Amino acid sequence: MDQLLSSLPAIIVVLLLVGVLAYGGIRIGPRFLIRRLAGLIFVLLGVTFITFILGYVSPGSPVELLCQPKCTAAGIAQLNHLYHLDLPWYEQYGNFLNNLLHFDLGLSFTQRGRKVLSILGSGVPISAQLGLTALFFQVIIGVPVGIIAAVRAGSKLDTASMTTALALFAIPTFISIPIFQLVMVYLSLHNLPFLPVSGWNGLFDIHAVGPILLLTLLGLGFYARLTRTTMLEVLGQDYVRTARAKGVRERVVVIRHAFRNALVPLVTALGPAVAFVVGGAFFTEFLFQIPGIGFLAVSSISNKDMPTVQGTVLIVAVAVAFMNLVVDLIYGILDPRIKVS
Repeated sequence: MDQLLSSLPAIIVVLLLVGVLAYGGIRIGPRFLIRRLAGLIFVLLGVTFITFILGYVSPGSPVELLCQPKCTAAGIAQLNHLYHLDLPWYEQYGNFLNNLLHFDLGLSFTQRGRKVLSILGSGVPISAQLGLTALFFQVIIGVPVGIIAAVRAGSKLDTASMTTALALFAIPTFISIPIFQLVMVYLSLHNLPFLPVSGWNGLFDIHAVGPILLLTLLGLGFYARLTRTTMLEVLGQDYVRTARAKGVRERVVVIRHAFRNALVPLVTALGPAVAFVVGGAFFTEFLFQIPGIGFLAVSSISNKDMPTVQGTVLIVAVAVAFMNLVVDLIYGILDPRIKVS
């Protein structure tokens, strides 16, 4: 039951995406859906080639790094053969593609005998829980703030909220997280209430409060300012003025007429945001020692574990390509004027 609750955000997002694909495919047409899915194949093929070549031409041998200082020439040759590093680059790439077709990302260089898919499979759910929860709070707080600021444009409330939003958005995570951790350590040393500064025991544990809180505060400013900008543009349109002139209630004008048409830029921003959630919040996971995919990627880069790095890049690429497809479908659902051919 606890495992089901911890995976609830990811389950909800998957169900929503499936619903959007089904409804959008029916409304816009299956022809568009099939063409976009076919296009994803070529995009992912290009990503796999670039990812493989970058790993192939990177300096140094991972086998030599693993073997130092006791590995013999015979041991190095044996490991090169085990990981197929003794083959020409085109044969290595062919093996890489063949493994991908069988949903196999190969073996890790640093965790011997363990498959990359198994390593990333343990990190993706954690990154999804952390990222999706923070993204939910960013949107649920940032969008209403942006709407209120747009409706009261030029007021003190507008100035104060947008200044705060800009200040929060401008603070880098690699600065805010160490400051947060120093404050928590200071509170703990003086026997005051504090939040844990490292570790992860699930979404509903006290260890999740700190990283989710920081990600929410640092990200909500973007959605607040984006919503305000798009709402101001829509509120100045003729049909909004006409609705007001007819005596339509202000709440109906703002929500039903203005906000719906302001959703397209917001959806455009949310698509990649949901995709990159899968890739993990690199600085946040690394500084909080959260074993998500971002933490695994940083560790793999420092250890030159290229199969794990390649797997991370592929997962992010698939997520971005898929979310771009979902965004295109949502465009047609939100605005019938947008014709997709």
